Amino acid sequence: MDSYFIGIDVGTGSARAGIFDAAGTMMASAKHDLLIFRDDDGHVEQSSAQIWQAVCAAIRDVVASAAIDPAAVAGLGFDATCSLVVEGASSGVGDPAYPERNVIVWMDHRALDQARRINATGHAVLSYVGGVISPEMETPKLLWLKENRPDVYSSARNFFDLTDFLTWKSTGALERSSCTVTCKWTYLAHEDRWDESYFRQIGLEDLANEEFRRIGKRIVHPGTPLGDGLSREAARAMGLRPGIAVAAGLIDAHAGGIGTVAARGGAQDASACLGYVFGTSSCTMTTTAEPKFVPGIWGPYFSAMVPGMWLNEGGQSAAGAAIDQLLGLHPLGNEAREAAKRDGSGLPQWLAKRALASVGHPSNTVSLAGQLQVVPEFLGNRAPFADPSARAVVMGLGMENGADNLVALYIAGLCGLGYGLRQIIDIQRENGVSVSTISVSGGAGTHPLTRQILADATGIPVEVTACPEPVLLGSAMLAAVAAKTYPDLQAAMPAMSAVAGRCEPAMGNIRALHEARYQAFLKIQTLARFVRGDMEPLLAATSR
Repeated sequence: MDSYFIGIDVGTGSARAGIFDAAGTMMASAKHDLLIFRDDDGHVEQSSAQIWQAVCAAIRDVVASAAIDPAAVAGLGFDATCSLVVEGASSGVGDPAYPERNVIVWMDHRALDQARRINATGHAVLSYVGGVISPEMETPKLLWLKENRPDVYSSARNFFDLTDFLTWKSTGALERSSCTVTCKWTYLAHEDRWDESYFRQIGLEDLANEEFRRIGKRIVHPGTPLGDGLSREAARAMGLRPGIAVAAGLIDAHAGGIGTVAARGGAQDASACLGYVFGTSSCTMTTTAEPKFVPGIWGPYFSAMVPGMWLNEGGQSAAGAAIDQLLGLHPLGNEAREAAKRDGSGLPQWLAKRALASVGHPSNTVSLAGQLQVVPEFLGNRAPFADPSARAVVMGLGMENGADNLVALYIAGLCGLGYGLRQIIDIQRENGVSVSTISVSGGAGTHPLTRQILADATGIPVEVTACPEPVLLGSAMLAAVAAKTYPDLQAAMPAMSAVAGRCEPAMGNIRALHEARYQAFLKIQTLARFVRGDMEPLLAATSR
């Protein structure tokens, strides 16, 4: 009997499952939406029970869709957003009227003040998060809970990254992945330890006193088989047989990296290829043999993606979400969205089709942006400035409000994301981290126009892999390793993924135009920081 592997990707808005064979061919996929709750204070929450139900439903659906014998499934691999799950507490993480909301979503910035205070300590562990911890990470959020919801904090049995919650629900195993705790919790994987002094200094000394029981005493590499495999209870919920392998998981962006950066037909060298995961947010994943410290770039993290290698991680808190926000500001935005729906596509795809219809080559679409410039930092700058208070800038607006102007705004927004990517690549290069190709994954990067603009904006070739769902594939690779089909991820990556296409950056006048636009991007971004710096003290004074 052939063996199959299920990769499960839990994003911000949906739980998806994909079934793959040992060669990396996707047999089927399924998706179930997730509920998300926001308030006017910037709090963003979810329910782990609802997430688990969606995961199990997606697995049942994908097995039925693939029309395979469930007994042929040999393993499961999970990836998820780096959201904080508070398990077993007396109430939820926000309004006590909603006790089921026990997940602080990655994009929730309620812990801004806690992050600032942690950064003010200058503790040595901060050098492994680019020098500045983000409110998206877990220790600021834990400190916020302790200070603002002490009953919830003290009564919680476990604090999980969402990926580790899912593997625990599947197996009962309390091991945490070196990916999650190293990237988001300050675990020092290269030394196999938590730094007690950090937790004592920032006000989480109780976690050190407990020997880190609630956040993870045993840390394992991604792909490690957990416990006795799938529990009977989880197997019943998923429609699978108990005991199959369940792998220690990855953060969603890192699964996209695993699914792309060592694909056969490319360089097949994870250190030569930057993984760019382009979804609601964006992440850049760069692998090195030795640790490289880059100011404003998270890491270096040991064994956080490829076991035994170091990882630097950048990106932006809003990418696909930034494009959605930008287009929603336009007078024609809602009308165009309805037109796209009638056409059977999303608004970005509809606009890309219109843009391509008016030029001879995808690279020429940059001319459509005209004077429009976008610095798309709607949710702050994740890298290279680690500045969650940064905000977007749109320059060059006129009185036009038709479809052509909406297309121009869309192209300018894509260019802005490309220039933000180039900025990260340039700063990494200045600090000894160079790449020769970019491999794109994530739903927002699926369109050929997007990939060509990224290549042109950065001046680096952009590859796309054959699998239409490389994030799901990355998680399926974990399952294949846990099931012993492959000895390790280094073997599974080229065996299950292949390069299918490549966009070369444009030269000549197009290259010159992008260079001019990039220099303008940097100037606008710098000006915005200066203006904010001048205004913030005055705004603070007048709000008292």
